Amino acid sequence: MCGIAGFSLFENNTGYVEGGHKGARASLEAMHNAIYHRGPDAYGTYLDEHIGLCHRRLSILDLSEAGNQPMYSADEQQVIVFNGEIYNFLELRENLEAEGVTFKSHTDTEVILALYARDGVKCLQKLNGMFAFAIWDKTKQELFIARDRLGKKPLYYFSENGRFAFGSEIKAILALDNIPRDVRLDAVHDFFAYQYVPDPKSIFKHIHKLPPAHYMVLNENGFTITEYWDLSFNTQSTSSEEDNKAQLKALLEHVTKQRMISDVPLGAFLSGGVDSSGVVAMMAEASDTAVKTCTIGFENKAFNEADFAREIAEKYKTEHHEFTVHQNVADRLEHIVSFFDEPFADPSLVPTFFVSELARKAVTVALAGDGGDEMFAGYEKYSVDDVENRLRSKFPQVVRKSFFPSLAKLAGMVPGSIGKKAKSLLTSLSHDPAMGFYITNSMITDEMWQKLVKTDVSEKLAHYHPSQYTLDMYNKADGPDHLSKILYTDIKTYMTGDILVKVDRMSMANSLEVRAPILDYQVAEFAATIPSSQKYRNGEKKYLLKEVFKPFIPDSLLYRKKMGFSTPLDEWFRSELKAVAESTLIKSSKGLADVFNTSAIQQVWHEHQTEKKDHGIILWSMLMYQMWYDRYVNIQEPPSK
Repeated sequence: MCGIAGFSLFENNTGYVEGGHKGARASLEAMHNAIYHRGPDAYGTYLDEHIGLCHRRLSILDLSEAGNQPMYSADEQQVIVFNGEIYNFLELRENLEAEGVTFKSHTDTEVILALYARDGVKCLQKLNGMFAFAIWDKTKQELFIARDRLGKKPLYYFSENGRFAFGSEIKAILALDNIPRDVRLDAVHDFFAYQYVPDPKSIFKHIHKLPPAHYMVLNENGFTITEYWDLSFNTQSTSSEEDNKAQLKALLEHVTKQRMISDVPLGAFLSGGVDSSGVVAMMAEASDTAVKTCTIGFENKAFNEADFAREIAEKYKTEHHEFTVHQNVADRLEHIVSFFDEPFADPSLVPTFFVSELARKAVTVALAGDGGDEMFAGYEKYSVDDVENRLRSKFPQVVRKSFFPSLAKLAGMVPGSIGKKAKSLLTSLSHDPAMGFYITNSMITDEMWQKLVKTDVSEKLAHYHPSQYTLDMYNKADGPDHLSKILYTDIKTYMTGDILVKVDRMSMANSLEVRAPILDYQVAEFAATIPSSQKYRNGEKKYLLKEVFKPFIPDSLLYRKKMGFSTPLDEWFRSELKAVAESTLIKSSKGLADVFNTSAIQQVWHEHQTEKKDHGIILWSMLMYQMWYDRYVNIQEPPSK
């Protein structure tokens, strides 16, 4: 796991590199220093008249200097900077050696170079892993940049007036001179709807994300972006449920064992949920020594899963490490949030940071259970969606569209959570299933947005709505039923833009590599062929995956209600975070105040503090936006750890 960055120096493309070669060298130094946390073990740079590359290394395989980057091909015509892990590199290396290729190191990086030398961009079809890399091909005078199929590793790029730069994180690009920091308004609306900025956008107008499963080719004439893989639900398995279960079990055991290859200490995140417990169980079966496990708990019992995690740790005799968040979030929050280069508001970023910090004290690599909910329908929202669609089918469309919006307004007058839920349900039912899925899972209602947003901002966004992002993915999906389509949508949106970003930033903030066996693309492809009835059955979520894990996990844990990495936001804003939030939200004159009316912000704050309404989610989003703005637009220095 590492950090990469670079820029092009083609003719008339030196707007952020002043002072010729010396200035370019200094720019590379600034870029890799900005992402030091991603790779504190070593660094390197490459610079010629066309391309500058830099690399920060977190040593995982082949800890010798032979594994340092940038790395050169045997004929020195290609040079690579690589972030990630290739899990099938030993198999690929063996095949290449049979063809006469010789290797100087024991790294997966060198295997990528050899594959590219042989297959060009088609090398991507052979790679199984999490990755973002850039290869400068001197012969072709082209820069080849690629990102893994499911988007586990990030890649941002800046493009304006012929200038080009890229990096694992935006902060590497912002380390260059003359990079504009203009905020993109539609991305702001997206953020408040989703709690993240969806790709290919970023919060900055001139900085973009390379989407997962895409590659870019850059030369002096510009660049092209190409999709090289997509997940298809079109072909459904006709095998029996038992055969699917056996095949899934074997596949999960295989990919878990692949991810246990490491030259440094390795362990696992253990939340006490189905997926992380299953991964730990498979690790324990494959390991000759005790697995190191790490768990985060909360003092608030409603959000604490530590007891469940401890039960799994005792069952598999793991070397267990546990940390409880003792209402000290405010003291660390600004530091934690500084690792996100654009606003990000999934509140589970807090426990993810702490579990990563805890894990790093014992290991350098941790396995996690990410992906199970999206691949196998594990979230509560899938049950909610099922109920909504059953209700939707009982009323003619004309009735839903004509009368339900008025009923929703009446429901909104009912105080408390009952009125809020009824209003959301009726609003969702007045639309088709795809739009209903967006409405139910959006983090801000259109009514709240209009209440908060300034008139001039609203006018500029008059022809834009964040739901288009969800609807585009839903309509792109080729699944045979609604559940398949929303699973595809979540894999392409929520998982990529939220879950994987959170895990990458919070783990790398602690120089920790996280590997997710269930996110192996082969597991994703196999899961896509499994009929929906074997994922969600009679209200039981993640049915087939639970059947696979049943021999390893007690029923009391396997079938308990999912909690996830939840946080007590409503409580925090009336206690732990009250002072910092009030100071940040009410007194700031730039950032949030450029988008929302100050009086409306104050009203939301007052309603929450007087307990008339719970506004924890929207207050958290506003706090995260303002903290990001103060750090990356007002350019304040990050606090000490």
